[in-house]
Amino acid sequence: MTLDIITSPDLDGTTHGFFTRRGGASSGVFAGLNCGYGSSDQHDIVSINRARVAQAMHVAPDHLVGVHQIHSADAVIADGPQDQHPKADAIVTATKGMALSVLTADCQPVLFADSKAGVIGAAHAGWKGALNGVLADTVSKMESLGASAANITAVIGPCISQRAYEVGPDFMDQFTAQDPKLDRFFVAGSDDRFHFDLPGFGLMKLHECGITQASWTHNCTYSDPDRFYSYRRTVHQKEADYGRLIAAISL
Repeated sequence: MTLDIITSPDLDGTTHGFFTRRGGASSGVFAGLNCGYGSSDQHDIVSINRARVAQAMHVAPDHLVGVHQIHSADAVIADGPQDQHPKADAIVTATKGMALSVLTADCQPVLFADSKAGVIGAAHAGWKGALNGVLADTVSKMESLGASAANITAVIGPCISQRAYEVGPDFMDQFTAQDPKLDRFFVAGSDDRFHFDLPGFGLMKLHECGITQASWTHNCTYSDPDRFYSYRRTVHQKEADYGRLIAAISL
């Protein structure tokens, strides 16, 4: 099966893609293109999947680079292949011939490009990272390499949509404690529950960074099991584990 890759016209001039689960070698609950070594999938099978992604990105497998994601607000700069993945949740570079990648399964994968400066970035932005500043740190690290926020385009890929993202009042309190106006990203659900607009919040955070060219692909990971892995759907279905989607960009 061929790979199913979502691209955005906003990132024309870069090789990029939000890869769905289709076209991979994994089986069982991981069926498809599971690219997460942190899952309990077979390591060799994940390597095959990642090699397919690298080929689609026109780089060698060791030039498909990423980070050890920990839901932090930290971005790092990469200038070549890595022996070990640094603990961070975003990665930027001005080095040609590399594909930057992040893994997600409901969180936001965000790809960045300043084509004029020749600087790109990729961020894993779950609610915690987005709230604490991972998108801002990504932009800051890109600017340190010569990018300008005014020239950066950012695209949020497939993630969980507001309709599927039910949370409790304690979750909402973490946002309103930072700024009471952040309650606009929540709508009331049943009983004391709310529904959180993760991509809407991500777009707001990108605009706060000075990025005017920001968009979302409008794909919900939870609602489309044929195309996407979803951590929350796995929990609801009481499955043992879940696959990880990959998003990547190169100059």
